[in-house]
Amino acid sequence: MAMQAVEATRGSGLPRHWWAFGVLLLPTLVYLVALQERASLAVFWAVGISAGFVIQRSRLCFVSGFRDLYLLHQGRTLRGLIIGLGIATFGFAMIMGAIVPDPATGAVPQDAHVLPVGIATVAGGLLFGVGMVLAGGCVSGSLYRMGEGYVASWVAMGGVMVGLFALNHTWNWWWDATIATDARVWLPTRLGYTGAIVLTVVLLAAAYIATLWWERRAPAFAMIPIKRAQPAPPASVGDDVRAALQRVFRKEWSPAAGAIALSLLNIALFIRYRPLGVVGEISRWANDFAAQVGQPAGVLKGLDTLAGCAAAVTGDSWVTDGFMLNGGIVVGSFTAAVLAREFRLRIPRQPRRYVQSAAGGVVMGYGAGLGLGCTLGAFYSAIPSLALNGWVYAAAMAAGALAGSQIIRRLT
Repeated sequence: MAMQAVEATRGSGLPRHWWAFGVLLLPTLVYLVALQERASLAVFWAVGISAGFVIQRSRLCFVSGFRDLYLLHQGRTLRGLIIGLGIATFGFAMIMGAIVPDPATGAVPQDAHVLPVGIATVAGGLLFGVGMVLAGGCVSGSLYRMGEGYVASWVAMGGVMVGLFALNHTWNWWWDATIATDARVWLPTRLGYTGAIVLTVVLLAAAYIATLWWERRAPAFAMIPIKRAQPAPPASVGDDVRAALQRVFRKEWSPAAGAIALSLLNIALFIRYRPLGVVGEISRWANDFAAQVGQPAGVLKGLDTLAGCAAAVTGDSWVTDGFMLNGGIVVGSFTAAVLAREFRLRIPRQPRRYVQSAAGGVVMGYGAGLGLGCTLGAFYSAIPSLALNGWVYAAAMAAGALAGSQIIRRLT
């Protein structure tokens, strides 16, 4: 979660039982309507709802994964993400193995997040890392926090769209200068599936151990044991069911549980469609708004040759697969927050918080467009795609998050 100034909370928890039925009814109705229109719309809506629910319940914030390690020497969230990446790696490998049985031929799975690696990847990762810490959430994190009632996250999302607008108007320069000639390195082409998986697992294990080492660099404090009352044993099957529902809907999940669930959703979506990614659709929104005010981005070179979170083509309808996914994340998070009685309208007390969120969003948006993805698309889906660009982007993003954390330290 983002470390922010104390925010004002307005309102109390929403009503209980009847409201729970209402918040569950809306996603169901949208799913049924989408299913009549096109099956993919219903699938992306269902995955978005599930992803928003999972991320909200586990507080699986990519920003806190890096920032908390730097500022608080706490690596619990980042280790959860690493575990999730390991799960996704094996799942993605099975899918890609069915698509490209012999990677030595040079063929690459079309929908996998295998992208050009070069200066743009590094610059995009650095900018994104700085921006996400300043904004208090990455792009997917801002979507789920919008559903929780964080006004600052709505402001940050506006900044993201401005950043993507700026990137789209400079994209052709980047394409001609570097991206067009940057290599796309898919590790199985050089190492085979076995070698690529082993290398990825070794690097993930090294990152996991590194977080433990970093945590131990912090001074140790004596912990006072707290005796907790033991819950009474369930008296009936009904009590068992209620306890299970409490664990799912009311109690906070561990980051590892959330990351594993998110990886399973990512694998399931990739089987039929493509891995998770949210930036391409938001870039389309920015392009549409720009065209409405007479500032169209024009033809963006090379995007039709790229996978990942490349900007979607503007069409006649706003109701696309990406729209359903992104909207589903917001609604899924809202649903989870309401059912857990955690939804609040959270309004920053300090005006500078709005400026910080907007500025961070602009920097983050530009970096996401340049790197062809955010933490979800260019990191969490690219590394399991066994693509070198995922690791380069992750390293640059980690460095950017470190710089952003130092800026936050000075601002607070």
